[in-house]
Amino acid sequence: MLRLTWVQPEDLLGHELHQASQDGRQPSRIAARWRAAGGLDAPARAGASPHPASRYLRLLAEDLLDELADLPSSLAEDEPTDLARIKAGCPAWPTPPAPGRSPHPTPDPARLEAAWLGRAVGCLLGKPVEKLPLDGIRQLARSTGNWPLNTYFTARGVPQDLLETHPWNRRSATTSLAENIDGMPEDDDLNYPLLNLLLLQRHGTTFTTPDVARLWLEELPAGRAFTAERIAYRNLLLGLEPPHTARHRNPFREWIGALIRADIHGWTHPGDPAAAAEQAHRDATLTHTANGVYAAMFTAATIATAATGTHDVHTSLHTGLTVVPPRSRLSRAVRHAIALAETHDDFDTVVDELHATHAATHHWVHAIPNTALIAAALTHADGDFAGSICRAVSGGWDTDSGGATAGGIAALLAGAPAALPDRWTAPLKNRLATSIGDFNGIGFDTLAQLTHALIPPRTPARDPLEAPAR
Repeated sequence: MLRLTWVQPEDLLGHELHQASQDGRQPSRIAARWRAAGGLDAPARAGASPHPASRYLRLLAEDLLDELADLPSSLAEDEPTDLARIKAGCPAWPTPPAPGRSPHPTPDPARLEAAWLGRAVGCLLGKPVEKLPLDGIRQLARSTGNWPLNTYFTARGVPQDLLETHPWNRRSATTSLAENIDGMPEDDDLNYPLLNLLLLQRHGTTFTTPDVARLWLEELPAGRAFTAERIAYRNLLLGLEPPHTARHRNPFREWIGALIRADIHGWTHPGDPAAAAEQAHRDATLTHTANGVYAAMFTAATIATAATGTHDVHTSLHTGLTVVPPRSRLSRAVRHAIALAETHDDFDTVVDELHATHAATHHWVHAIPNTALIAAALTHADGDFAGSICRAVSGGWDTDSGGATAGGIAALLAGAPAALPDRWTAPLKNRLATSIGDFNGIGFDTLAQLTHALIPPRTPARDPLEAPAR
């Protein structure tokens, strides 16, 4: 039987009840009605429950999803989605450069190639253990002498009973274990940067959220979208328009999907974190609200700062926080994670504290714990590439997405492909598989050139005593 993941109303209802309890609504009466009717909790790790609900339960779930959407939120003032209100609530919002001018040089293609490679390597490292619990990741790595994590996972030498208890991600094991890697396999964490490359090629930096929607309908296979992106895709096919596509029966609107789309907005705005964040906002609001949007803005602003080659990881992360409402849950979580990373020498202690704080209340794909873990990994590793990706993946949750974002940032700071250890990059063979556009098989060097061409031209500030050009 086909059980389409991430869209069944009876599964969405449980996730929306969790979302409501997190974002300041009071869902207890609706939850009681659902459970009294025989409704189940949301699937813990999968995208669909194993068996379809009755017609009655499905219709009830649809009605209750709409009732939950009408409940007022006590956090609405502290966590707006509207850009003007976000900016008004951020007292340290970064000042953009003068129009057409930049105090920073444009990154050369080699720095951007490193960023693409770093994103791919971090994603590949995390793919086999995606969805696994933290204890399972640690046991699998330790069983092969790979702990603290320092290289790709392998099945060689892992006891059979451990593999049965914690099986590799079934979609990824054949392409992402060390013994199986042959180029970079397809992954949504690389598909979205490719889509945004197409977006900027077609529409430039003035693209609109409807432009993003049209591009997805033209270029993104529906089966390659998950969680909030799949819901928004469905909503577009139902005739809804942005930003309502992010809100209608979408309990995943604060999950990690918008964050993994943010890199190119930062890459193409070096030294201009405000513009990068605003561009990420236009992209993110197709599918996300509030903290889901902030995670993308934070990532884009962090990357725009790192892209100059003149700031370290700590300054970059601090700048990223300036575009996030300071009283939001995401801001508090990231600041807490950075403080933990600065306090503890042992990263396992940092991870244990983060899981004690977030694991019981947030799904493993939620933006808040994953963004916090990314920030902690980068901080604790002091921006070192291998240290950052290994810490991000060893911390669990959405391992391939966390590894990808941490890897992209750390590699951008490293500055060139030659600065990344060959043991990480050689297995990728400068080849990326994808179902997006005509990009299948493309090299990371080519992607860097295409990305470099999208950076808006800027001229250095002119000496005020210099005679004007004639």
